[in-house]
Amino acid sequence: MSQHFLLSKAARSLSIARVARLSDEEAHDAFRLIRWTATEGEPVCPRCQCGATYKYETRKLWKCKACTHQFSVTSGTIFASRKMPIRDILLAIAIFVNGAKGHSALQLSRDLDCQYKTAFVLAHKIREALADEMADETVSGEVEVDGAYFGGYAKPANWKENRLDRRLAENQTGKRRVVVIMRERGGRTLPFVFKAESQSIHTIAERVEKGRVIHADEAAHWDVLHTRYLTKRINHQESYSDGEACTNMAESFFSRLRRAEIGTHHHISGRHLGAYASEMAWREDHRRVSNGEQYLMATNAALIHPVSRQWKGYWQRGNIRV
Repeated sequence: MSQHFLLSKAARSLSIARVARLSDEEAHDAFRLIRWTATEGEPVCPRCQCGATYKYETRKLWKCKACTHQFSVTSGTIFASRKMPIRDILLAIAIFVNGAKGHSALQLSRDLDCQYKTAFVLAHKIREALADEMADETVSGEVEVDGAYFGGYAKPANWKENRLDRRLAENQTGKRRVVVIMRERGGRTLPFVFKAESQSIHTIAERVEKGRVIHADEAAHWDVLHTRYLTKRINHQESYSDGEACTNMAESFFSRLRRAEIGTHHHISGRHLGAYASEMAWREDHRRVSNGEQYLMATNAALIHPVSRQWKGYWQRGNIRV
C-alpha cells in the first residue's frame, strides 16, 4: 500500500518553529524578497512602479524618486495599514496553510496571542487573496458539476412528536445556501454560492468552455446542459459510478468543505460561505504540494493583492455580525 502524500517527507518543507524564530529584520527581508521577486528584492514603488527609490535608514520605509511616494513592504497590499508585526503575519500564513481542513479564527487567535477579531479578519484577508487567483478562471476537458447545501442548521426538537420535517421549505431557516462546484479532472476547482442549484446554469455556461464533457447527477435542472455540452449523467439513487459518468471528484471537494464546517469552524455564515468554499478549492487543487510551497504561494498571493475593500476597517464600520 502506497504512503499518503501528507505522511511523506516531501509534504513537509516548512517549519513553523523556524518561522516563529525569525527576527524582525529577517522577517522583513523575507517579505521583501517574496513581494519583489522579479527585482531580486529591490523595492518598486506601488504607486508608479518606478524602481528608483531612496531608503530611510531610521525606519523600514522607502521613498520613490519619481513620485515622492513613501511606502513600506506592505504598502498597497492586502496587509496595508497593519499593526501586527511582519513576523506574526508570516507565522499566521504558515499556520493557515498547514491546516488540511482549514484553521479556525479562534485557534489562530490563540496561536498568535491576539484578539479574535484580528485573527478573523487576517484569515479572511488570506482567503480573499487566494480566491482572487481563480476570479477569471475557466475549466475545460472533462468537468464534474454538482451542488451541496451548507449552513442554516435547524436544531430538531427534543421529543419526536414535536419534530418537523426539515426538508420542507416552510420548516427551514432561509439561511441555507448551495455551493455549486465545477471541477476539471486534473485541473482547477471553481466554487460558486447560490440559493438554489438551478440558478447556477448561467455561471456554468460562462466558466465551462462550450463543447466540453460535463458529468452531473440526475437532478432535473441539469437537463439544459445537454444543449451546450456533451453531458454524462449518473443516478445516485442507483450508484455513484457506472463506468461512464461519476461526480466523485466533486463529492471529494464537498467532503473537505463539510469537514471544515463541522469539525473546524463549527459555523459558517452564509455571506462568508463563498470565501470558505474558495479556500477549500485552493486546498483541494494544491493537496499534493508541500506546505512550504503553499506558504510561498499564499504569501505571494497576499502581497500582489491590492488593499481589501471588504476587510479594511471591517470592525470599525460597526459591521460585527459574523
